[in-house]
Amino acid sequence: MSGPNVGLLQKVLVNGALLGFAVVSLAPLLWMLSVSFMVQGEANTLPPPLLPDAPTLQNYREVFLRLGVGRYMLNSFGVALAVTALSLALNTMAGYAFAKLRFSGRDRIFRGLLGALVIPAQIAMMPLFLMLKWMGLVNSYAGVVIPAMASVFGIFLVRQYARSLPDELLEAARIDGAGELRIFVQIVLPLLTPILVTLAMFTFLASWNDFMWPLIVLSDSELHTLPVALSNLSREHVQDNEMMMAGAVLTILPVLLLFLGLQRYYLQGLLLGSVKG
Repeated sequence: MSGPNVGLLQKVLVNGALLGFAVVSLAPLLWMLSVSFMVQGEANTLPPPLLPDAPTLQNYREVFLRLGVGRYMLNSFGVALAVTALSLALNTMAGYAFAKLRFSGRDRIFRGLLGALVIPAQIAMMPLFLMLKWMGLVNSYAGVVIPAMASVFGIFLVRQYARSLPDELLEAARIDGAGELRIFVQIVLPLLTPILVTLAMFTFLASWNDFMWPLIVLSDSELHTLPVALSNLSREHVQDNEMMMAGAVLTILPVLLLFLGLQRYYLQGLLLGSVKG
């Protein structure tokens, strides 16, 4: 087989394999979307139908009007936005400091932070819960937001990207009389935009999808976030597969739209960070 034919065959095999993986990955999501438009009980038939016989929006009306999912979505949005804003502020300042500022013990502190990455998060949940209980923050959104205000991963991500910033640019600004705060706000932040968008997406998705920590901290059902509320509803409406699928679609839709809207900046941040870091 000649060279061009071999290259064409390789492209067909690779693209075919990628298409197969995409179909396997998307099939459950597409079926979930299809079931959300089915009438009650239709998904329980054997074999389960792939498409609804008579598409209906009744399941979405039920989850909003009867189950109050709208309130839980607002709870999740508020928590995720607060966590993302505070995390961006703290992680950006810490990452820039570890990358460009000189202070005693900088490298030792950073190595200690990296060592904390090997500790499973579940191990810290009990002492963290006791600390929040002592501070009176249990069953409040502050108990959910404060532990997520900064992360080792976020600091590491910003630091690796900030190391690529030219020192000459920062020194020139200092010679011109600019203070560190002005340098950070007017020079550093615009240059960090791609990685900040990437970090914001990671943080928002992690907070939006977080189930375990809000379940532990928030005992009042009025304060529950969407994943916790859907878990409770699934126990109450265990046979209502169509309604539960509608709730799952509502959970996925905001983060999917966020990713599609910001994917250009997200991919740019990942690619530049991997090259420059």
